Amino acid sequence: MEPGSRGAAPGGVSVSAVLPAGGSGERLGGATPKQFCAVQGRPLVSYAVRAMERISWISDIIVVVSPENIETMKTIIEKYGHKRVTVVEGGITRHRSIFNGLKVFAQNEFSSHLLQKPEVVIIHDAVRPFVEEDIVSKVVMAAKEHGAAGAIRPLVSTVIASAADGCLDHSLERARYRASEMPQAFLFDIIYEAYQQCTDYDLDYGTECLHLALKYCKTNAKLVEGTADLWKVTYKRDLYAAESIIKDNLSQQVCVITSVKETLAQVAFLLPESLKSQIKVETISIPLSKNDSHLQSIISGQCYNFVCVNDKRCAIQETQELVNMLEKSNIPLLYPVVLISVHLDISENNSFSIGMEDLSTIKKFARETKKKNILVYGLLIQYK
Repeated sequence: MEPGSRGAAPGGVSVSAVLPAGGSGERLGGATPKQFCAVQGRPLVSYAVRAMERISWISDIIVVVSPENIETMKTIIEKYGHKRVTVVEGGITRHRSIFNGLKVFAQNEFSSHLLQKPEVVIIHDAVRPFVEEDIVSKVVMAAKEHGAAGAIRPLVSTVIASAADGCLDHSLERARYRASEMPQAFLFDIIYEAYQQCTDYDLDYGTECLHLALKYCKTNAKLVEGTADLWKVTYKRDLYAAESIIKDNLSQQVCVITSVKETLAQVAFLLPESLKSQIKVETISIPLSKNDSHLQSIISGQCYNFVCVNDKRCAIQETQELVNMLEKSNIPLLYPVVLISVHLDISENNSFSIGMEDLSTIKKFARETKKKNILVYGLLIQYK
Protein backbone atom coordinates (compact mmCIF):
# COMPACT_ATOMS: atom_id res chain seq x y z
CA MET A 1 0.00 0.00 0.00
CA GLU A 2 1.30 3.46 -0.86
CA PRO A 3 2.44 5.58 2.08
CA GLY A 4 -0.25 8.13 2.76
CA SER A 5 -3.16 5.89 1.77
CA ARG A 6 -5.56 4.94 4.53
CA GLY A 7 -6.12 1.37 5.63
CA ALA A 8 -8.34 0.05 8.40
CA ALA A 9 -6.87 0.38 11.89
CA PRO A 10 -6.99 -2.60 14.27
CA GLY A 11 -10.38 -2.72 15.91
CA GLY A 12 -11.65 0.08 13.68
CA VAL A 13 -10.32 2.85 15.94
CA SER A 14 -8.70 6.10 14.81
CA VAL A 15 -4.97 6.14 15.62
CA SER A 16 -2.21 8.76 15.71
CA ALA A 17 1.38 8.65 16.98
CA VAL A 18 3.59 10.91 19.09
CA LEU A 19 7.36 10.56 18.70
CA PRO A 20 9.41 12.37 21.37
CA ALA A 21 12.67 13.48 19.73
CA GLY A 22 13.90 16.22 22.03
CA GLY A 23 16.73 14.43 23.83
CA SER A 24 20.25 15.86 23.97
CA GLY A 25 22.02 12.52 23.50
CA GLU A 26 24.40 12.97 26.45
CA ARG A 27 25.18 9.25 26.70
CA LEU A 28 26.00 9.09 23.01
CA GLY A 29 28.60 11.84 23.26
CA GLY A 30 29.33 14.41 20.57
CA ALA A 31 27.60 17.63 19.61
CA THR A 32 24.77 16.11 17.53
CA PRO A 33 21.75 14.66 19.38
CA LYS A 34 21.46 10.96 18.54
CA GLN A 35 18.08 11.32 16.80
CA PHE A 36 19.79 13.52 14.20
CA CYS A 37 22.91 11.37 13.76
CA ALA A 38 23.29 9.96 10.26
CA VAL A 39 22.88 6.23 9.71
CA GLN A 40 23.58 5.22 6.11
CA GLY A 41 23.55 8.93 5.32
CA ARG A 42 20.07 9.51 6.75
CA PRO A 43 19.09 10.92 10.20
CA LEU A 44 17.99 8.31 12.71
CA VAL A 45 14.71 10.10 13.40
CA SER A 46 13.75 9.71 9.73
CA TYR A 47 13.78 5.91 10.09
CA ALA A 48 11.38 6.04 13.06
CA VAL A 49 9.08 8.46 11.21
CA ARG A 50 9.14 6.19 8.16
CA ALA A 51 8.30 3.14 10.29
CA MET A 52 5.12 4.90 11.46
CA GLU A 53 4.42 6.43 8.06
CA ARG A 54 4.37 3.02 6.38
CA ILE A 55 1.48 2.00 8.63
CA SER A 56 -1.39 3.31 6.55
CA TRP A 57 -3.94 3.47 9.37
CA ILE A 58 -1.92 5.94 11.47
CA SER A 59 -3.57 9.27 10.65
CA ASP A 60 -1.08 11.78 12.09
CA ILE A 61 2.53 11.56 13.26
CA ILE A 62 3.64 14.16 15.79
CA VAL A 63 7.40 14.65 16.16
CA VAL A 64 8.36 16.61 19.27
CA VAL A 65 11.77 18.29 19.13
CA SER A 66 13.66 20.91 21.12
CA PRO A 67 13.15 24.54 19.97
CA GLU A 68 16.61 24.78 18.39
CA ASN A 69 15.96 21.71 16.21
CA ILE A 70 12.53 22.58 14.79
CA GLU A 71 13.92 23.85 11.48
CA THR A 72 16.27 20.86 11.25
CA MET A 73 13.32 18.50 11.64
CA LYS A 74 11.27 20.37 9.04
CA THR A 75 14.17 20.11 6.61
CA ILE A 76 14.36 16.34 7.19
CA ILE A 77 10.64 15.98 6.52
CA GLU A 78 10.95 17.88 3.25
CA LYS A 79 14.13 16.15 2.10
CA TYR A 80 12.87 12.61 2.67
CA GLY A 81 9.31 13.22 1.56
CA HIS A 82 7.64 12.36 4.87
CA LYS A 83 3.88 12.75 4.96
CA ARG A 84 1.26 13.22 7.70
CA VAL A 85 3.92 14.70 10.02
CA THR A 86 3.52 17.68 12.36
CA VAL A 87 6.54 19.14 14.20
CA VAL A 88 5.94 20.39 17.72
CA GLU A 89 8.19 22.21 20.17
CA GLY A 90 9.19 20.03 23.09
CA GLY A 91 9.60 20.72 26.79
CA ILE A 92 12.65 20.48 29.03
CA THR A 93 11.96 16.83 29.96
CA ARG A 94 10.67 13.72 28.21
CA HIS A 95 7.23 13.83 29.86
CA ARG A 96 6.79 17.54 29.17
CA SER A 97 7.64 16.91 25.51
CA ILE A 98 5.13 14.06 25.21
CA PHE A 99 2.49 16.24 26.88
CA ASN A 100 3.14 18.96 24.29
CA GLY A 101 2.72 16.36 21.56
CA LEU A 102 -0.65 15.31 22.96
CA LYS A 103 -1.81 18.92 23.23
CA VAL A 104 -1.76 19.19 19.42
CA PHE A 105 -5.03 17.24 19.49
CA ALA A 106 -6.59 19.37 22.21
CA GLN A 107 -5.11 22.89 22.23
CA ASN A 108 -4.55 25.17 19.23
CA GLU A 109 -1.57 26.95 20.79
CA PHE A 110 0.74 23.99 20.03
CA SER A 111 -0.01 23.76 16.32
CA SER A 112 -1.13 26.00 13.47
CA HIS A 113 -4.34 23.94 13.37
CA LEU A 114 -6.08 21.54 15.69
CA LEU A 115 -5.69 17.94 14.54
CA GLN A 116 -8.48 15.38 14.80
CA LYS A 117 -8.31 13.74 18.21
CA PRO A 118 -7.62 10.00 17.84
CA GLU A 119 -9.29 7.30 19.89
CA VAL A 120 -5.90 5.66 20.46
CA VAL A 121 -2.51 7.37 20.53
CA ILE A 122 0.83 5.57 20.10
CA ILE A 123 3.92 6.84 21.90
CA HIS A 124 7.19 5.69 20.40
CA ASP A 125 10.79 6.87 20.78
CA ALA A 126 12.33 8.56 17.76
CA VAL A 127 15.53 6.60 18.40
CA ARG A 128 13.91 3.16 18.04
CA PRO A 129 14.01 2.82 14.25
CA PHE A 130 13.09 -0.83 13.68
CA VAL A 131 9.50 -1.12 14.92
CA GLU A 132 7.21 -3.24 12.71
CA GLU A 133 3.49 -2.94 12.08
CA ASP A 134 2.71 -6.24 13.81
CA ILE A 135 3.81 -5.11 17.30
CA VAL A 136 2.24 -1.66 16.79
CA SER A 137 -1.04 -3.34 15.89
CA LYS A 138 -0.88 -5.57 18.97
CA VAL A 139 -0.37 -2.70 21.43
CA VAL A 140 -3.13 -0.65 19.75
CA MET A 141 -5.59 -3.55 20.06
CA ALA A 142 -4.58 -4.08 23.68
CA ALA A 143 -4.95 -0.37 24.44
CA LYS A 144 -8.41 -0.33 22.94
CA GLU A 145 -9.44 -3.15 25.30
CA HIS A 146 -7.50 -2.21 28.45
CA GLY A 147 -6.98 1.55 28.11
CA ALA A 148 -3.20 1.28 27.97
CA ALA A 149 -0.62 -1.17 26.65
CA GLY A 150 3.10 -1.39 26.12
CA ALA A 151 5.74 -3.62 24.64
CA ILE A 152 8.05 -5.48 27.01
CA ARG A 153 11.16 -7.62 26.72
CA PRO A 154 12.89 -10.06 29.11
CA LEU A 155 15.62 -8.52 31.26
CA VAL A 156 19.10 -9.25 29.93
CA SER A 157 20.93 -8.54 33.20
CA THR A 158 19.96 -9.00 36.83
CA VAL A 159 18.91 -5.77 38.58
CA ILE A 160 20.58 -5.09 41.91
CA ALA A 161 20.25 -2.36 44.57
CA SER A 162 23.23 -0.93 46.40
CA ALA A 163 23.30 0.17 50.01
CA ALA A 164 24.49 3.60 51.20
CA ASP A 165 28.02 2.27 51.68
CA GLY A 166 28.21 1.11 48.05
CA CYS A 167 27.82 -2.57 48.87
CA LEU A 168 25.12 -4.91 47.59
CA ASP A 169 21.81 -4.48 49.37
CA HIS A 170 19.62 -6.91 47.41
CA SER A 171 18.89 -8.19 43.94
CA LEU A 172 15.63 -8.73 42.06
CA GLU A 173 14.47 -12.07 40.77
CA ARG A 174 15.02 -11.52 37.06
CA ALA A 175 12.32 -13.98 35.92
CA ARG A 176 9.62 -11.86 37.60
CA TYR A 177 10.53 -8.58 35.90
CA ARG A 178 10.51 -7.23 32.36
CA ALA A 179 12.12 -4.31 30.57
CA SER A 180 9.60 -1.70 29.45
CA GLU A 181 10.04 -0.91 25.76
CA MET A 182 8.27 1.05 23.06
CA PRO A 183 5.82 1.32 21.37
CA GLN A 184 3.15 2.02 23.93
CA ALA A 185 -0.47 2.89 23.17
CA PHE A 186 -3.29 4.50 25.14
CA LEU A 187 -6.88 5.54 24.81
CA PHE A 188 -6.26 9.22 24.15
CA ASP A 189 -8.59 10.47 26.89
CA ILE A 190 -6.82 8.34 29.50
CA ILE A 191 -3.24 9.39 28.80
CA TYR A 192 -4.22 13.03 28.26
CA GLU A 193 -6.06 13.12 31.58
CA ALA A 194 -3.05 11.51 33.28
CA TYR A 195 -0.74 14.22 31.96
CA GLN A 196 -3.18 16.95 32.95
CA GLN A 197 -3.17 15.65 36.55
CA CYS A 198 0.58 15.07 36.62
CA THR A 199 2.63 16.73 39.35
CA ASP A 200 5.66 18.81 38.42
CA TYR A 201 7.82 16.14 40.03
CA ASP A 202 6.47 13.44 37.71
CA LEU A 203 6.76 15.70 34.69
CA ASP A 204 10.37 16.55 35.51
CA TYR A 205 11.71 13.22 36.78
CA GLY A 206 9.39 10.50 35.51
CA THR A 207 10.11 8.43 32.40
CA GLU A 208 7.36 5.77 32.24
CA CYS A 209 4.07 6.66 30.51
CA LEU A 210 2.37 3.43 31.61
CA HIS A 211 3.02 4.41 35.21
CA LEU A 212 1.23 7.74 34.73
CA ALA A 213 -1.87 5.98 33.38
CA LEU A 214 -1.85 3.69 36.42
CA LYS A 215 -1.13 6.40 38.99
CA TYR A 216 -3.57 9.04 37.80
CA CYS A 217 -6.27 7.08 35.94
CA LYS A 218 -6.13 3.71 37.72
CA THR A 219 -5.53 2.05 34.32
CA ASN A 220 -3.58 -1.20 34.44
CA ALA A 221 -1.71 -1.48 31.17
CA LYS A 222 -1.70 -4.72 29.20
CA LEU A 223 1.89 -5.86 28.65
CA VAL A 224 2.66 -7.20 25.18
CA GLU A 225 5.73 -9.32 24.50
CA GLY A 226 7.86 -7.45 21.99
CA THR A 227 10.47 -8.50 19.47
CA ALA A 228 14.23 -8.21 19.76
CA ASP A 229 14.40 -5.30 17.30
CA LEU A 230 12.68 -2.81 19.63
CA TRP A 231 15.96 -1.69 21.18
CA LYS A 232 16.84 1.96 21.61
CA VAL A 233 19.89 3.68 20.15
CA THR A 234 21.66 5.03 23.22
CA TYR A 235 25.43 4.80 22.74
CA LYS A 236 27.70 5.40 19.76
CA ARG A 237 28.14 1.66 19.25
CA ASP A 238 24.37 1.41 18.77
CA LEU A 239 24.65 3.61 15.68
CA TYR A 240 27.05 1.10 14.12
CA ALA A 241 24.70 -1.75 15.04
CA ALA A 242 21.75 0.11 13.49
CA GLU A 243 23.71 0.66 10.29
CA SER A 244 24.58 -3.02 10.10
CA ILE A 245 20.93 -4.04 10.55
CA ILE A 246 19.78 -1.60 7.86
CA LYS A 247 22.36 -2.91 5.39
CA ASP A 248 21.31 -6.47 6.16
CA ASN A 249 17.61 -5.65 5.74
CA LEU A 250 18.22 -3.95 2.40
CA SER A 251 19.93 -7.05 1.03
CA GLN A 252 17.21 -9.51 2.02
CA GLN A 253 14.91 -9.09 -0.98
CA VAL A 254 15.31 -8.89 -4.75
CA CYS A 255 12.74 -8.53 -7.50
CA VAL A 256 13.47 -10.25 -10.83
CA ILE A 257 11.59 -8.73 -13.76
CA THR A 258 11.39 -10.06 -17.29
CA SER A 259 9.18 -9.82 -20.33
CA VAL A 260 6.84 -12.59 -21.41
CA LYS A 261 9.19 -13.88 -24.11
CA GLU A 262 9.74 -17.59 -23.68
CA THR A 263 13.56 -17.48 -23.76
CA LEU A 264 13.75 -14.58 -21.31
CA ALA A 265 11.24 -16.26 -19.04
CA GLN A 266 13.44 -19.37 -18.88
CA VAL A 267 16.42 -17.30 -17.70
CA ALA A 268 14.25 -15.39 -15.26
CA PHE A 269 13.08 -18.72 -13.83
CA LEU A 270 16.60 -20.09 -13.37
CA LEU A 271 17.89 -16.94 -11.66
CA PRO A 272 15.36 -16.92 -8.76
CA GLU A 273 15.84 -20.66 -8.31
CA SER A 274 19.53 -20.09 -7.65
CA LEU A 275 18.87 -17.12 -5.31
CA LYS A 276 15.87 -18.18 -3.25
CA SER A 277 17.88 -20.27 -0.78
CA GLN A 278 19.75 -17.09 0.25
CA ILE A 279 17.24 -14.23 -0.01
CA LYS A 280 13.58 -13.50 -0.60
CA VAL A 281 12.89 -13.38 -4.34
CA GLU A 282 9.89 -11.90 -6.14
CA THR A 283 9.49 -12.78 -9.83
CA ILE A 284 7.40 -10.85 -12.32
CA SER A 285 6.99 -11.56 -16.04
CA ILE A 286 5.49 -8.47 -17.67
CA PRO A 287 6.37 -5.75 -20.17
CA LEU A 288 7.51 -2.83 -18.00
CA SER A 289 5.47 -0.46 -20.13
CA LYS A 290 2.39 -1.85 -18.41
CA ASN A 291 1.31 -0.54 -15.02
CA ASP A 292 1.44 -3.80 -13.07
CA SER A 293 -0.17 -3.67 -9.62
CA HIS A 294 2.02 -6.51 -8.30
CA LEU A 295 5.20 -4.63 -9.22
CA GLN A 296 3.81 -1.42 -7.73
CA SER A 297 3.07 -3.31 -4.53
CA ILE A 298 6.63 -4.68 -4.35
CA ILE A 299 8.09 -1.21 -4.87
CA SER A 300 5.85 0.42 -2.27
CA GLY A 301 6.75 -2.44 0.07
CA GLN A 302 10.31 -1.11 0.11
CA CYS A 303 12.25 -3.47 -2.15
CA TYR A 304 15.60 -1.91 -3.03
CA ASN A 305 17.16 -4.52 -5.32
CA PHE A 306 15.98 -5.27 -8.86
CA VAL A 307 17.22 -7.50 -11.65
CA CYS A 308 15.72 -6.62 -15.01
CA VAL A 309 16.23 -9.30 -17.69
CA ASN A 310 15.85 -7.78 -21.16
CA ASP A 311 16.28 -8.52 -24.79
CA LYS A 312 19.51 -6.68 -25.63
CA ARG A 313 17.88 -4.59 -28.33
CA CYS A 314 15.41 -2.87 -26.00
CA ALA A 315 17.40 -2.93 -22.75
CA ILE A 316 17.67 0.82 -22.16
CA GLN A 317 13.99 1.46 -22.86
CA GLU A 318 12.89 -1.32 -20.52
CA THR A 319 15.28 -0.23 -17.78
CA GLN A 320 14.17 3.39 -18.12
CA GLU A 321 10.57 2.32 -17.50
CA LEU A 322 11.60 0.77 -14.19
CA VAL A 323 13.68 3.82 -13.23
CA ASN A 324 10.65 6.03 -13.86
CA MET A 325 8.50 3.85 -11.59
CA LEU A 326 11.13 3.92 -8.84
CA GLU A 327 11.42 7.70 -9.05
CA LYS A 328 7.66 8.15 -8.71
CA SER A 329 7.64 5.91 -5.62
CA ASN A 330 10.19 8.16 -3.84
CA ILE A 331 11.98 5.15 -2.32
CA PRO A 332 15.38 6.27 -3.72
CA LEU A 333 15.06 9.24 -1.34
CA LEU A 334 15.46 6.82 1.55
CA TYR A 335 18.17 4.39 0.45
CA PRO A 336 20.18 3.65 -2.69
CA VAL A 337 18.32 1.37 -5.10
CA VAL A 338 20.38 -1.26 -6.93
CA LEU A 339 19.22 -2.09 -10.44
CA ILE A 340 21.05 -4.79 -12.40
CA SER A 341 20.07 -4.71 -16.05
CA VAL A 342 20.78 -8.09 -17.64
CA HIS A 343 21.00 -7.69 -21.43
CA LEU A 344 20.30 -11.07 -22.97
CA ASP A 345 21.63 -11.50 -26.48
CA ILE A 346 19.72 -14.32 -28.16
CA SER A 347 20.96 -13.59 -31.67
CA GLU A 348 22.91 -16.08 -33.79
CA ASN A 349 25.95 -13.85 -33.71
CA ASN A 350 28.72 -15.53 -31.71
CA SER A 351 30.46 -12.24 -30.88
CA PHE A 352 30.10 -10.56 -27.48
CA SER A 353 31.00 -7.22 -28.96
CA ILE A 354 28.91 -4.15 -28.26
CA GLY A 355 29.02 -0.95 -30.27
CA MET A 356 30.78 2.09 -28.83
CA GLU A 357 27.63 4.14 -29.32
CA ASP A 358 25.58 1.64 -27.32
CA LEU A 359 28.22 1.52 -24.59
CA SER A 360 28.34 5.30 -24.37
CA THR A 361 24.54 5.44 -24.08
CA ILE A 362 24.54 2.89 -21.25
CA LYS A 363 27.28 4.73 -19.33
CA LYS A 364 25.50 8.05 -19.68
CA PHE A 365 22.25 6.47 -18.51
CA ALA A 366 23.99 5.00 -15.43
CA ARG A 367 25.57 8.37 -14.55
CA GLU A 368 22.22 10.13 -14.74
CA THR A 369 20.39 7.57 -12.61
CA LYS A 370 23.15 7.66 -9.99
CA LYS A 371 22.23 11.30 -9.35
CA LYS A 372 18.77 9.99 -8.42
CA ASN A 373 20.25 7.47 -5.94
CA ILE A 374 19.59 4.57 -8.34
CA LEU A 375 22.71 2.52 -9.03
CA VAL A 376 22.49 0.83 -12.41
CA TYR A 377 24.77 -2.05 -13.37
CA GLY A 378 24.81 -3.77 -16.74
CA LEU A 379 25.46 -7.42 -17.60
CA LEU A 380 25.63 -8.73 -21.16
CA ILE A 381 24.90 -12.46 -21.60
CA GLN A 382 24.91 -14.36 -24.84
CA TYR A 383 22.29 -17.08 -24.53
CA LYS A 384 22.10 -20.11 -26.83
